[in-house]
Amino acid sequence: MQTTFPDNIILFGDDHWFDLLPLTFTRPICELRVGILTIREKWELFLGGKGSFITQDYLAEKYPIQIEKDNILINSTFLPDKQLVNYIKQLKLNEAILLDNELVAARLSDVHFESMSDGNDALKNLKGIDLAREAGIQFSRITKPYHIFALNGQEILHDFSLVTKDRVSLPISDTNTIYGKYPVFLEEGAKMECCIINTNNGPVYIGKNALIMEGSMIRGGFAACEGAVLKMGAKIYGPTTAGPYSRLGGEINNSVFLANSNKSHDGYMGNSVIGEWCNIGADTNTSNLKNNYLPVKIWSYVLESFEDTGLQFCGLIMGDHSKTGINTMLNTGTVIGVASNIFGDGFPRTFIPSFSWGGAAGFTSHKINKALETAEIVLSRRNQELTSEDKKILEHIYLNTAVNRI
Repeated sequence: MQTTFPDNIILFGDDHWFDLLPLTFTRPICELRVGILTIREKWELFLGGKGSFITQDYLAEKYPIQIEKDNILINSTFLPDKQLVNYIKQLKLNEAILLDNELVAARLSDVHFESMSDGNDALKNLKGIDLAREAGIQFSRITKPYHIFALNGQEILHDFSLVTKDRVSLPISDTNTIYGKYPVFLEEGAKMECCIINTNNGPVYIGKNALIMEGSMIRGGFAACEGAVLKMGAKIYGPTTAGPYSRLGGEINNSVFLANSNKSHDGYMGNSVIGEWCNIGADTNTSNLKNNYLPVKIWSYVLESFEDTGLQFCGLIMGDHSKTGINTMLNTGTVIGVASNIFGDGFPRTFIPSFSWGGAAGFTSHKINKALETAEIVLSRRNQELTSEDKKILEHIYLNTAVNRI
């Protein structure tokens, strides 16, 4: 007899963790945000459970695993939808869903899970289905950093339906001009006055206590998550996401700010993904289209060289705690690691390793004690603390990326 569907979700994905650097230097894949929610939050809502993590050893203290008698394992490179979730909910104990022999999801007992953890090839003993053999099934995955902005439009639409289902928006002030076929939804505490919003290409979600200042112009899809701020006169082209407590201004197109980052001033940014605790200096401009219109190449940490994205538009991928000075110019397809500081005249190179300090004139290594000191100050400004776990993670990244700074 089938038991109740488990509510303990374990998210993994380390086979692709390196592909998603530098964004995953400081987090598991499932903590990446695309649309309104993180990948973990999406799976928790779809499956009605609580997620924990299988991740890199140095991240495991901050992102621990929870194992129970009955567990659902999810490959967090896959984004949930009704079709895939229906397959998962049909799993019996010790059954799996594969895609060409890659594990998509499994329902495992604690005993079976421990057997896999001990290095046994327990997957061979699991019954299940291979999605590659199932007619008509479609799925979306995040296996490269640029997939985040490429899939952001569909995910804003999916997440909007999830988080607003059977709920009513806060009243929207008539000082705003709103037109288009998709809805606008304001959460409790959200404030928006004297703005122009076009929802013809997607919905607009304004999260709890978010502030959309006067004169902001927004083309959906757009999500301002909890506590996010749009500065006066911001020009936002969707699909764009302002993660929790991010502060955005200037001109932004099809970009995702994971959380707690600032681009408060004028300057253009397009087709980009920005980590947490980043600061984009005033009048920083990011190119997202090459002058010859050819596909953009970006740095691959796996290949240790540049790889073709196949995209005509690709801007900046920036790891956590990195910053640009005023008037910084960034070339198409620039990748910046963790805790780097970029400033000065001219275009710096398009791969900037973690803990780099400088610009087009050259780079030196950012000292780890200075980087930690800055991070502590930045977090304290928002009443947060740089924990001992956070410091260990940054120290690990500093040591293990030294080879890139040579």
